Amino acid sequence: MSPGLHAAAAVDGGSRGNPGDAGCGIVLEVAGRRELHTLYLGTATNNVAEYAALLAALERARSLGVETLAVKSDSELLVRQMKGTYKVKAAHLKPLWLRARVLAAGFRRFGISHVAREANRTADQLANRAMDDHVSTLPRPEGV
Repeated sequence: MSPGLHAAAAVDGGSRGNPGDAGCGIVLEVAGRRELHTLYLGTATNNVAEYAALLAALERARSLGVETLAVKSDSELLVRQMKGTYKVKAAHLKPLWLRARVLAAGFRRFGISHVAREANRTADQLANRAMDDHVSTLPRPEGV
């Protein structure tokens, strides 16, 4: 049985101040094509921006018909919460986590892993561009 359309994503979110001016960056590689996306969030916390990046990647991959998705993030909190090794204690993050879990469960296969910040440079640059230029190339994810 074929695994279907596979994609890899690198995501990063950030805020200048916590909360502060926030944005995220998404690198999505699917079917030999590389998409680079920015998403400006306005005022948000760093953790909300990290979840917004993940949600935007999940929604975009789903819209492209991706069946298996491998995500990389430099947010240890995000990765560990998604894997279930950390509990989601912050009330404002629980709906974002729940939405991410529901979207992730919609893929035939989903994986998320932590990478060093240096290995996530492009997504970080895109997040900074979103904050600098207040520009979005993807719609704001539901619930963010």
